[in-house]
Amino acid sequence: MTATTLIGKSIPRIDSPQKVRGQTRYTADLTPPGTLIARLTTATQAHARITGIDTSAARAVPGVVDVVTGADLLPDGPEPSERARAMLARDKVIYYGQPVAVVIAESEAAAEEAAALVQVDYEPLGVVIDPRAAMQPDAPVIRPKAQEGEWAEAQMHATVQGGEEVDVNRLPDNVISAVRFSRGDVEQGFAEADVVVERSFTTPSVHQGYIEPHATLAVPDPLGNLTIYTATQGQFYARTVTADTLGLAQNQVTIVPMEVGGGFGGKTVLLEPLVGALALRTGRPVKLVLSRMEEFLLATPAPGAVIDVKLGAKKDGTITAIQGHVIFDSGVYPGAPAVVALLILGGYYRCANLDLIGYEVLTNKPGVGAYRAPGAPQGTFAIEQAVDEAARALGWDPLEFRLRNVSAPGDPQPNDVPWPEMGLREVLEAVRDHWQQRTAGPNEGFGIAIGGWPGGIEPCAANVRVNTDGSLTVSLGSVDITGTNTTMAMIAAETFGVPVDRVKVVTDNTDGAPYAGMSGGSKITYTVGLAVRAAAEEARRQVFAIAAAELEAAPEDLEMVDGKVQVKGVPDRSIAIGEIARLSMTFGGKYEPVYGVGKSAVTARAPGFSAQIAHVRVDPATGEVTLLGIVAAQDVGRALNPALVEGQIHGGVAQGIGWALHEGLIYDDNGQPLNPTLMDYSLPAAPQVPPIEVRLVEVPSSAGPFGAKGVGEPPVIPTAAAIANAIADATGARVTDLPMTAPRIRAAIAKAE
Repeated sequence: MTATTLIGKSIPRIDSPQKVRGQTRYTADLTPPGTLIARLTTATQAHARITGIDTSAARAVPGVVDVVTGADLLPDGPEPSERARAMLARDKVIYYGQPVAVVIAESEAAAEEAAALVQVDYEPLGVVIDPRAAMQPDAPVIRPKAQEGEWAEAQMHATVQGGEEVDVNRLPDNVISAVRFSRGDVEQGFAEADVVVERSFTTPSVHQGYIEPHATLAVPDPLGNLTIYTATQGQFYARTVTADTLGLAQNQVTIVPMEVGGGFGGKTVLLEPLVGALALRTGRPVKLVLSRMEEFLLATPAPGAVIDVKLGAKKDGTITAIQGHVIFDSGVYPGAPAVVALLILGGYYRCANLDLIGYEVLTNKPGVGAYRAPGAPQGTFAIEQAVDEAARALGWDPLEFRLRNVSAPGDPQPNDVPWPEMGLREVLEAVRDHWQQRTAGPNEGFGIAIGGWPGGIEPCAANVRVNTDGSLTVSLGSVDITGTNTTMAMIAAETFGVPVDRVKVVTDNTDGAPYAGMSGGSKITYTVGLAVRAAAEEARRQVFAIAAAELEAAPEDLEMVDGKVQVKGVPDRSIAIGEIARLSMTFGGKYEPVYGVGKSAVTARAPGFSAQIAHVRVDPATGEVTLLGIVAAQDVGRALNPALVEGQIHGGVAQGIGWALHEGLIYDDNGQPLNPTLMDYSLPAAPQVPPIEVRLVEVPSSAGPFGAKGVGEPPVIPTAAAIANAIADATGARVTDLPMTAPRIRAAIAKAE
């Protein structure tokens, strides 16, 4: 590894003081003079024609300025097939909680009162909730296939593509896309196997669980331009979608990315086009903040899935065949990550015979979005249980069986793209000692699982300005949701050669910021970090060029020490960095301003892998699970700030525990949510998160800054599978449905007895 003085040290987040003191400003805190408050009227049917909307009672409420319906915003044409562009339902509602009308008022109280008075008449249509039922020819059609659009948000997460596209035109309208990966002969592979494991797994739709609800404020100007303050993970994507939806040029829309109070992939574009339209309509600032119940009703949760897996293996430990059939429940809009799930099913392990097919299916549920490693937790829950069961049936140690079969760099993925450099084997080796020393008490068990993310890529840029006091200002377009600005300050300081407290990182708005993609897909440090390093190198080069001219020395004979550039070995011949900047930014100056521009368009992915061991105790009488501990080893490339990296791993494991034991949106047969509040939707509380032992594995990336890889996605991926395998170890029973609640575990135990 490159020798460094700052990189590799744990330093506090640069935004910690204002957050600890409660000084951070969120979108909901902003109320410019003249701001109107918007509140939604949402659908009370999951699938129905709108036969009438009576807004008279709402308009009569004192303080109400306007009541807007779908026909006001989109008088004709087909209703959009993307959630971000579907501002209000017009002709029919397709999920319970879909916005139907919006009240704009002078106060929150007036808006809320009036929104409840909007009367909507419905003609009910058939409702389909189960994606398997939605695939049937006689299922109610949510939207004709000809109206389907492309889910652009998948590109924002920079997931890999590939595979054979399956023609879905011959399939029912609710099946909107399908993809297949295959190689070899799976039937021959199963014939050669000594053990064949075949199971069906289900995972529910899961809310991202962020603290801050969606909030957007739109401020118009007299020329028809919009400035939108919003909690978004991707400001340039939000600008593009908002401008396109409203028919504006992109330079007429300025997105100001506010602090994001938790996103995990769920905050890209949701309210921005609607609130922008309302601001243009009224000529006044308009603010809309969702209630917690509205978050559960109409936001973009992770998709549910049904995954059938069949796996064959020989006594010598060779996996001979993997067959997978995946159905993703996309809700009412396209967006399910079927490709990622299939690559997970057939990519972790070497296997000559694969047959994997995935479908994306519409149901009468809210359209889905990204959630930390979209598609990977679902696929991993299935394949890691199948592998574990096969190992035990063959008499193999589960860890050694995995080491026998794990893919290595150069091995083909299901899309035939070779795996790049990665630390999959290394993370398993990192937990070997803990696995070998495990000791289970009564009703206790240990489970192991791996999980990985292919890595995200996207072009980006960054700027570094040297100020006349010798400090640096780093300008970015990426949104900091995990402490990445702290890492960028460290990269700039290390590269340029100043203390980190002399670096300020600024996230500018879309008018002034250099381009960056959405903060998601574990790609910000990996991509923007490269741009920051390049910008700092360029700024340093410019500083040395000016110093060389002033000191009459060659640049290679200079060094930077304590805020000065000096001739090597002659410290008296020096010039301060601030003075160099002043010479380049003064009236009559002869030097160009010191301003480094860095760009990145890395195309080599850097997959991140995690291996986790879960230790559980299961009450056989009730099925209640007590988590006793989790060990998580993760290949992070290089831990630029170990404290931030470990924090990401702790958070990912905690969310994985939510997937495993607690979370899942529940709908009745009529499509009505049954747990749309925090009183009913179970999230893991602090006492339910056990001690987490983190082991950092560093297999440096050849492309990432200082060898770093993205770290946000991998830690959530294997947790549910590791816990499931631990439950099977403790009870002898396999639980194949998430969340693994006590009743489900007890039923599995009874079935196995």
